[in-house]
Amino acid sequence: MFQEKIGISVFLLGLGLTSSVLAVEKGYRIPVIDLSQETQRQVIVDKQPGQYLGHPTTVLLEDNTTMICVYPEGHGKGAIVMKRSRDAGKTWSGRLPVPDTWKTSLEVPTIHRVVDAQGTKRLILWSGLYPARLAVSEDDGLTWSELKPAGDWGGIVVMGFVEPLKTKGHYLAMFHDDGRFFQSKPRPGAGFTLVKTFSRDGGLTWTVPESVWHGTDIHLCEPGCIRSPDGRQLAVLLRENSRRRNSHVIFSEDEGRTWTVPRELPGALTGDRHTGKYAPDGRLFISFRDTTLDSPTQGDWVGWVGTYDDIVQGREGQYRVRLMDNKHAWDCAYPGVEVLPDGTFVTTTYGHWIQDESPFVVSVRFRLEELDARALKQDAP
Repeated sequence: MFQEKIGISVFLLGLGLTSSVLAVEKGYRIPVIDLSQETQRQVIVDKQPGQYLGHPTTVLLEDNTTMICVYPEGHGKGAIVMKRSRDAGKTWSGRLPVPDTWKTSLEVPTIHRVVDAQGTKRLILWSGLYPARLAVSEDDGLTWSELKPAGDWGGIVVMGFVEPLKTKGHYLAMFHDDGRFFQSKPRPGAGFTLVKTFSRDGGLTWTVPESVWHGTDIHLCEPGCIRSPDGRQLAVLLRENSRRRNSHVIFSEDEGRTWTVPRELPGALTGDRHTGKYAPDGRLFISFRDTTLDSPTQGDWVGWVGTYDDIVQGREGQYRVRLMDNKHAWDCAYPGVEVLPDGTFVTTTYGHWIQDESPFVVSVRFRLEELDARALKQDAP
């Protein structure tokens, strides 16, 4: 029945109909591997009694040992904190000096590696709402510029991803807005708009954002991008914030210039703030907050293991992973996902990990081979 529903969905998409007519299952049948009690996998990045610490993103530098993590002192809004690990996330520095304007951040910071056409490497850090602001480092995060407006525009979770394009030094980024922050004059109730912007100079400047999708019946937002293994296609997974439908996906085969109509994903991939990376064997691990409409781990920090083709074909994938048990109905898991050369995933996020205590930032380490062995045991008679 599930495959029949997917077949109908693909046919309807071919007719150009919107995702609101499509029907897929709200739960999932694939196994769940539970790592939430395995404290030996967990590393505390930062914890401060009575202080909300949330919404981290990470970047792994080319030496495969230096990792940087940024996050706000607060729920999105708050002074930006930066820490560095010299051993691929096993231990972390104290809080590092940052520019004064980082204290004025209004929203979730995101950090990304970019390289221009001449080979100059940079780190860029975004802070959203209006106006979206950008800081730049050209010495791997040792020193930074102040946060400066990137243009006369803003939005929510700027930028969920920054994807290198086939032209050297060119990048695609996306974010969303609900009418409140794109311009200086708010337009509340305008619906949700997903926008794209491009950089052609290694991340220093960005084009005026253009609409990719707009809707009011469903609320698609917080894009996470995954390039196909052959490099020809981009898939962007989207949170559905009205909580009426599953997460959605859109595809591009022209480096982000045009996109397909949004299509509803299986329940197994339904969540908030999808962040994915490939394992050495070509499979995907995607981390997100579980907002599946029918799930025993709803509200927890979870992950999904499968293939890119599973996403394209609308399949459930191989299995899910419960990374941490969130003691809150939903507030967790704006994740960083890094992969080391030996296949170790270092996943990092925030959550309410201890009952009645403020959220803090933790990383969890694993290899897919370990999870595969666990899945085989679950399948054994």
